[in-house]
Amino acid sequence: MLAIRSDLVDAIVAHARRDFPQESCGQLVGPEAGSVPERYVPMTNTDAVESDFAFSPIEDIRLERELDANGERRMLVVHSHTRAPRRPLTDTGLPEAYPSVKDIAQMEWTPDQHWLIVGLPTADAEPEVRSYHLAGGEVVEDELAVVESYMFAHTGSDDVPDRD
Repeated sequence: MLAIRSDLVDAIVAHARRDFPQESCGQLVGPEAGSVPERYVPMTNTDAVESDFAFSPIEDIRLERELDANGERRMLVVHSHTRAPRRPLTDTGLPEAYPSVKDIAQMEWTPDQHWLIVGLPTADAEPEVRSYHLAGGEVVEDELAVVESYMFAHTGSDDVPDRD
């Protein structure tokens, strides 16, 4: 299971709404030896096509240096999917928040990273948040848990201590 704190998901969705109709993009990063993301780094989408994304090369290099200096690593590539102008509603049966052909080709470059996608067909729509990774060249959806804290995310709600 992939656990992500709700404050990070809220920041990602807010970024997607701000950038709509252009796709938003960013990175979830965490400690080099850690297994959960600790912060969201919004990035500038430099792709001129509204239904695609590309990280700003300058921001990407700056982030890489920052991560190296802080002992952090990239954990999830984040971007939104909008329907304007080139992503029409299709009859594939796949969710809006599913990797495009271009996404899958890019996923092959970094097979150890997960890709979090926010499906947002309109700026005020209810977001669809899903995560994927490649396994044996196939797209696999992660079991995603949005949690308040990572402290008990792996144990389930029965193990949360009672509050007095």
